[in-house]
Amino acid sequence: MYDYKLLEAMATVVNEGGFDKAAETLNITQSAVSQRIKLLEEQTGMILINRTTPPKPTSIGTVFLKHYFMVNTLEADLNKNISRENDQAGSIAIGINADSLATWFSNSIYKTLKNSNITIALYIDDQDETHKLLKDGTVAGCISSHEKTVQGCSSLFIGSMEYRMAATIEFSKKYFHNGFNKEAVKKAPAVIFNRKDDLHKKFLKQHFGDDVTDVPKHYVPSSESFADFIINGFGYGMIPLLQSKEHFEKGKLIELVPSKSIFVNLYWHTWNLNSLILNELSEVFKGVKLY
Repeated sequence: MYDYKLLEAMATVVNEGGFDKAAETLNITQSAVSQRIKLLEEQTGMILINRTTPPKPTSIGTVFLKHYFMVNTLEADLNKNISRENDQAGSIAIGINADSLATWFSNSIYKTLKNSNITIALYIDDQDETHKLLKDGTVAGCISSHEKTVQGCSSLFIGSMEYRMAATIEFSKKYFHNGFNKEAVKKAPAVIFNRKDDLHKKFLKQHFGDDVTDVPKHYVPSSESFADFIINGFGYGMIPLLQSKEHFEKGKLIELVPSKSIFVNLYWHTWNLNSLILNELSEVFKGVKLY
């Protein structure tokens, strides 16, 4: 049986992105963190962490991490069962896309967190990428656009988020006075979340029938700032209706291509564990309304 303090040290180094930050989190010296990981590697006879910047787990290290996080999830369940007065909070890691976090997620889990002595660690990535966090054991559950279930996990369809192409009236008059056409698109600055985000590209292909690649872009990797860039007239882009509906109603934003949307299906993927917390979250997500 492995010493979980050693596994904790390895997991913290990976999660915090370095030995020094892990030492601060664990309230021990950096040397002690290194010694714990070295001891674990000696016990297993294998290298578990690549000493890169940031440190990354090896393939076998990923297996150990997944085991460690599964045990953490079950311990959080145990704490919940023992007593509400238990002052030791369990923790659960969840992968989520930024748009879900900015719109429906917090309100959905409010009651669960309020009534449970648990903390959550959110890992934010594109909805097409979060399932990789589940696959490598970094998170116990994730919100993903992938329908296919990771081996050893189960999935639940949450619903579809609707995105519309939006801009201010002033921006539209400046760049799209002759309509939403290829010539205008090649001049108007688009707002893109990050380089993994291909929603804008998908919309253009859907509208024009082929790829439009030479588009000026702002990269704004924050859902709130992303919307602000568009609302303040710096560019145009795809905004979730949950986030933009009020701005459309007040006239702050207009649809550049009325009645044409892109829908992104969202799924809740989680490990196949008999976990009270994971089961409770699954029940919560069954009732989410994405419209």
